[in-house]
Amino acid sequence: MKRTANGLSMVRWAFGALLVVAVSAVNGYGQEKELEARVDSVFAEYDNTRSPGCALGVIRDGKFVLKRGYGMANLEHGIPNSPTTVFRIGSTSKQFTAAALVLLAADGKLSLDDDIRRFLPEMRDYGTPVTIRHLLHHTSGVRDYLMLMTLRGKRGYDWYTDDEVVSIVARQRELNFEPGEQFLYSNSGYFLLSQIVKRASGMSLREYAADRIFGPLGMEHTHFHDDHAEIVPNRASGYAQAEDGGFRISMTTLDMVGDGGVFTTVEDLYHWDQNFYRPRVGGQSFLDQLLTRGVLSNGDTLDYALGLGHAVYRGLDVVRHGGAFVGFRADMMRCPSERFTVICLCNLSTASPSRLAERVTDIFLEDRLAPVEEEPEEVREEPEEEQPLELSAEQLAVYAGDYYSEELDVTYRLRLEGDTLRLFVGNWLDSPLTPSEPDVFRARVLTFRFTREPPERASGFLLDAGRVRNLRFERVKD
Repeated sequence: MKRTANGLSMVRWAFGALLVVAVSAVNGYGQEKELEARVDSVFAEYDNTRSPGCALGVIRDGKFVLKRGYGMANLEHGIPNSPTTVFRIGSTSKQFTAAALVLLAADGKLSLDDDIRRFLPEMRDYGTPVTIRHLLHHTSGVRDYLMLMTLRGKRGYDWYTDDEVVSIVARQRELNFEPGEQFLYSNSGYFLLSQIVKRASGMSLREYAADRIFGPLGMEHTHFHDDHAEIVPNRASGYAQAEDGGFRISMTTLDMVGDGGVFTTVEDLYHWDQNFYRPRVGGQSFLDQLLTRGVLSNGDTLDYALGLGHAVYRGLDVVRHGGAFVGFRADMMRCPSERFTVICLCNLSTASPSRLAERVTDIFLEDRLAPVEEEPEEVREEPEEEQPLELSAEQLAVYAGDYYSEELDVTYRLRLEGDTLRLFVGNWLDSPLTPSEPDVFRARVLTFRFTREPPERASGFLLDAGRVRNLRFERVKD
């Protein structure tokens, strides 16, 4: 059979096209493997059978481009981490709590501008209403319950109930500041939101989220964990670093949810991520509200929206929220313009999933990111180390005594031992107080500002502890 020149040309063209496709596929496969190897190097310290670690998911254009598990979900039984391992995600949970409130508002069960006392009448009237929106944006001024419980003498592994948390928050005579005036992160706000969900819907936050969010999205291995004794298949154990270089189990017996408490997997969070592009839950108005930043009373716009934070990473707008509680750390970092998301869930308290997520982003989006700006070298004078105020034992004795806080229902005992004033709370907290200026003492993260009446003896103090301000203690009469 005679082959025409034209036919021969067509055969050559077809062969050449196949060759190009084959070479492209090989090159693409090679590039994919190179990216995976670079990501693996980011997690190298966890990638062994002797360490807890992380689960990672990288999503681009609606698909996973990488899923990995590094290190162990359970060291006792030798179970490795994987994209299907269930992790506690700490405050990364807050976006789901916020979502529940937005859905309830859409159903007409509440308004985000309602005074919280509509649903929580036991809360004090502070003169200016605290609204649901204030709680969502961390602008309420409500003191943080985790710090309040610590100040009350509770240890990290102590157990207490939802009712006890509501009670201690409701006991507070003051807010940290006027509602709407400032932003100050408060776990109390999101815990109270869980109680509002319960009272507005007649369902616990766990039940409501399962019915309206997790179920419809197919997040079959996700729930608000409101029973610490519940068995959870494929759950990772949380760990902390031990002094000898090994690891210790770091878990909690607390059942509070709203401020945290979501158990989930990398694969389940994929469905939540995709809801922001093709909403199956809530629709566009729902998404717009979740992403709307808070505004202070003075008109300043916050970076914080509803359980989600806005930021810029190397020139790209990102939406993210981290989480940290006991032995778990989490971050979910979305770059909407690139349809790109990194999910990093870890079961080791020293891990930094936020930084790990950024390093993964550096690898996948290196051609889209702005150069890392090098900060100009500055000759900075070292700040002078704060010199403690020198007080004699006689001067320190002015402050010794018992002090009671009605808001915490606890007594602090201050005792003079030699030339040191010491603080005792319950049977476990024993800390020296260091004078820093007249009538002001510090102990770890605590600042004590004493008042005197009469002048020769301290009559009380105001206690500052980060997310708790101006907590009042009065001297117990001898």
